[in-house]
Amino acid sequence: KQPLTTASLFNRDDVKKKFQEMLGKKAQGFITSVLQITASNALLSKADPMSIYNAAAVAATLDLPLNNNLGFAYIIPYNQKYQDNNGEWKSKQVAQFQLGYKGFIQLAQRSGQFKTISATPIYEGQIAVNNPLTGIVFDFDKKSETVIGYAAFFQLTNGFYKTLYMTIDDLKKHGVKYSKTFGNKNGLWNTDFDSMATKTVIKLLLSKYAPLSIEMQKAVTTDQATINNEDGTDVSYVDHEIVEAQPINKEHERITLLIGDCKNIEDVELLQETYPEIDVKLF
Repeated sequence: KQPLTTASLFNRDDVKKKFQEMLGKKAQGFITSVLQITASNALLSKADPMSIYNAAAVAATLDLPLNNNLGFAYIIPYNQKYQDNNGEWKSKQVAQFQLGYKGFIQLAQRSGQFKTISATPIYEGQIAVNNPLTGIVFDFDKKSETVIGYAAFFQLTNGFYKTLYMTIDDLKKHGVKYSKTFGNKNGLWNTDFDSMATKTVIKLLLSKYAPLSIEMQKAVTTDQATINNEDGTDVSYVDHEIVEAQPINKEHERITLLIGDCKNIEDVELLQETYPEIDVKLF
């Protein structure tokens, strides 16, 4: 019996049918892109084919292209340690699903609830006011050559808005805590710090403060995870487990946090409009 390969797996009729159900006419092009990505990466070509399939299935469910040049979503190889039946530690290559910051923005825009969403590096001199009660005010007319942090912002169609700012030091501490590859010279935190920092502030802003669609919940939960089934409901984290990647079971905490940020009755009323299913009187 021939060993299962990514190419042979994706050539099966049942697999082709599954992607056709999810993507329609885009299915064949999507499958081709997965095979091209796998073939062009020496480590990914050695990864467990089923982990590649499951990661690709999540990307297809979210309708995000797997094209490294577009930056919406990626399949990344990781070396996973495990114990065999004899209790001996071994390792194998597995595929991990990752969203780029453009993927999070795309999903937010699709929900129809966002008027705008964006993120940007913040340069020295651009923080005009740093009030812990009312938030940070930026002066974007000023710009030096030194990036001191990154900020993300969204505004919903009903007027509700939120900003999150993290310093470079905050972002590095986050990377050290949540990514085993932070110190790897070939890891994205080192080869593309700007993209990882942008993604981090957007992801944290959305997961903490935004109303999350079903798609967004899946995106936050599956990002940086090895997907163990094709519908993405069973995941394990190759990196340190991301605590903010579990918004579905933490909605009460998020609403409590948002209510704590309200400065007046108008803010509370706007929050009630944003989350009509929540009775703020109970908090």
